[in-house]
Amino acid sequence: MVRDAVGVIFGEAGTSNFKVLLSDSTSVHQGGYIKAWHEVDGWVLAQVLSVTRSGESYSIEEARNGSRKDKSGDRIIADVNVIGKRDDSGLLRSPTTPFSPGDPIYKANNELICNSLGLSGKEMFIGMLEGTDIPVHLNVNSLVQKHCSILAKTGSGKSYTAGVLLEEMLDRKVPLLIIDPHSEYASLKEEGVISTEVAGRFKVAPRSYAQYVTVYTPANKSLNPKADEVFRLNGINLTAKELSGAFPNNFTSTHIGILYEAIDKIKAEKDNYTLDDIIFEVKNNDSKAKWNIISFLEEIRETGILSTNPTSIEDLVQPGRASIIDFKGVAPDIQSMVVARLCSTLFEARKMNTIPPGMLVIEEAHNYAPEKGFSKTLSSDVLRTIASEGRKFGLGMMVISQRPARVDKNILSQCGTQIIMKVTNPNDLKAISKGLEGVSSYVEDELMRLPPGVAMLVSTDIERPILVDIRVRKSKHGGESVNVMRSIDLNPAQGTSTRKQPIESVHMQPLIQGHAEKQYPGEEHIPVKATTAPPPKRKPSREGKTEEGGSLFKKIFGASK
Repeated sequence: MVRDAVGVIFGEAGTSNFKVLLSDSTSVHQGGYIKAWHEVDGWVLAQVLSVTRSGESYSIEEARNGSRKDKSGDRIIADVNVIGKRDDSGLLRSPTTPFSPGDPIYKANNELICNSLGLSGKEMFIGMLEGTDIPVHLNVNSLVQKHCSILAKTGSGKSYTAGVLLEEMLDRKVPLLIIDPHSEYASLKEEGVISTEVAGRFKVAPRSYAQYVTVYTPANKSLNPKADEVFRLNGINLTAKELSGAFPNNFTSTHIGILYEAIDKIKAEKDNYTLDDIIFEVKNNDSKAKWNIISFLEEIRETGILSTNPTSIEDLVQPGRASIIDFKGVAPDIQSMVVARLCSTLFEARKMNTIPPGMLVIEEAHNYAPEKGFSKTLSSDVLRTIASEGRKFGLGMMVISQRPARVDKNILSQCGTQIIMKVTNPNDLKAISKGLEGVSSYVEDELMRLPPGVAMLVSTDIERPILVDIRVRKSKHGGESVNVMRSIDLNPAQGTSTRKQPIESVHMQPLIQGHAEKQYPGEEHIPVKATTAPPPKRKPSREGKTEEGGSLFKKIFGASK
């Protein structure tokens, strides 16, 4: 075999695919990049889709004895897909004539890989091309103007990856408005911990973004003490649609009719009105159904979310700053109303050019823009509008979800950049393969095997889906899972456990401001069976990453990658 060659083309060879007989099992790996010489086009980039090994000389006796020592007769075969080569005009093209069986195959050099795939950007550094030392960058304008989605099963690192992108955008002064239902992104204010080896590989250093991040709470600071400011909506002249959209599911058309009738009467008498005026007018209705509406409206009033001195959209969206709407302690129905009002105001302000171009980030997007047939929320329509029209006005949207099948397909289809991590749910895989451009059945199979911290990137700026080893975060990750055993202090002698964290610290059913938190008898001491057995060790995955999501998959807390 020719020197430095990893194999030769054999069998039938076409213009878009061929098979390679490899020299040994370690010469190339699945997903690796190789190059082949074409008699017309010169060096052409290709990718290994699969590698198989067969041992036809393996006898039954050897199988029985388990003593097979000679593997020199094994055939190691790779299925290869041709990517192509740039022509003189810069377009990527595949050869129009087949490759020649018997020609040697070589590992692709970095220059050919970067040139063919379009990895020549220098802006937002998100990680390394998997299996190489080639950095992968995204274009800021493409990411913002054409929207972005981050999809993965829980624990695969989607919030961690989102944090990497937010850091890169803050470094470039892009205004950010982040909808954060689980208090994950306030950790941007804290400096991360990175081992020397990992920092050297990705060439990043720990950093805090505290001076650029403001956390707002729609509840109050007693429920969310880490918040910097309270967030309030404009409580003047609320429409019946805005209020009825937040109605519970058991409310009927009768309830909606009562609300519309009350607001119509108020509008005939006043130019400006508040929630108190609406409650007063509903009380004058003769229907017994009014009491359900009054109870709901009073519940909204108790939250304090509505104010005559609302938070200004100009304060929320500023160059180089991130405003986080932290929904800790806010009920789901109220969250939807807040997102709907806030995003409507954001979109109108951007159309009027009263705020700078920027990015709207929606975490747990399936809750705010669900697919038709799952549920309907007040915020669905405005988010769908931003997805389809926002790029015209410089308003981008980043959609993050662990349930792709439940996110509005009209929104996902508008995302020019898709970052997809491990997905195993059949419905979610089907939704990804059907709804996102550039995702094939091969890609669908690959998504089920991705280790934590590795993402499949589909972008209009990159010629085909690629795997990216996401870089380590500069700031602290706030989305790691709760360590149950570490939260409990075991006392083997007494067989009891003492809860170290208040029950509020665990994400349970969200509370509405003004409602007292329930106290449960025996909360402080819960009998358990004593044990001295050590906790099970985490099984390490490829490249030293653990199978947990979040920052742990980079092992940045004191261990090298």
